[in-house]
Amino acid sequence: MASKIYRKSNNLVYRLSHILSATLLLVSVGSSAQGSKLLGTGGTTSVEGAAGGGIVPWATIGSYASSGEWGVTLGHSRVGVDDFSLVSNAVGLHYDNRYELSIGRQQFWVDPLALPLDQQVFGAKVRLTGDLIYSALPQLSLGVQYKHHQNGAVPLALGAAQTSGTDWYLAASKVYLDAIAGRNLLLNATLRRTSANQMGLLGFGADGHNSAAWVGEFSAAVLLRHDLAIGVEFRQKPDQLAFAREDHWRDMFAAWFVNRHASIVAGYVDLGSIAGLKAQTGYYIALQGAF
Repeated sequence: MASKIYRKSNNLVYRLSHILSATLLLVSVGSSAQGSKLLGTGGTTSVEGAAGGGIVPWATIGSYASSGEWGVTLGHSRVGVDDFSLVSNAVGLHYDNRYELSIGRQQFWVDPLALPLDQQVFGAKVRLTGDLIYSALPQLSLGVQYKHHQNGAVPLALGAAQTSGTDWYLAASKVYLDAIAGRNLLLNATLRRTSANQMGLLGFGADGHNSAAWVGEFSAAVLLRHDLAIGVEFRQKPDQLAFAREDHWRDMFAAWFVNRHASIVAGYVDLGSIAGLKAQTGYYIALQGAF
């Protein structure tokens, strides 16, 4: 029975991803000036599918589509720590450097389970004001993520109140030119309202209630060259489940924007305690294609 549910959720996301990808590729072919943004200004694909860093969504709108242009991104990322692993796949649709839609799927392996915990993430983001580079004030974007857990019995057994939930976030991002020894500096701050346990992979809420909390997320990156950046991220986490402490997340990363169609991100992650297992540290790697 579990394998049937697993295959069914697989097929749903793959069908939606293929439809969205095909639609976007057709639309992008018809754009006369596709990809006018500067290299790297769309960020990469985060583990939840939104454009930004690895574990934090930024105010950036993905791909290189500028005013009146369409773009599509395909993202794949893996996180491996001492006792768990996470694989994320996402597709994003972007228009006018203002609007973003994304569909993501996260698989979280926990030993000794034969099947992964499986979550779908449907996201939307809109740029409210400002520009990453060309305005005095930061670029400001409002985003929403609806998350639905496919293996509902597991998070409920661990004390979660719900198997689905909605995150709202407000992100501000700005690139400061010649900020550090002639290098450009990117700063991002994201304020999120969420009831998710471990990003939703362990359900939402706890102790019979699904109340949400405000948490902060931050990123900083220095561009060593126009195509190479190094940085750090911090993601505050709500601590709701009684049986296991939930720690904040941190990472250090290097991002290589190979060209306008491909980027590679690799880094070190510290996820703290997960499901009662402490000191979960390891690697992060992400690939993105942009069209």
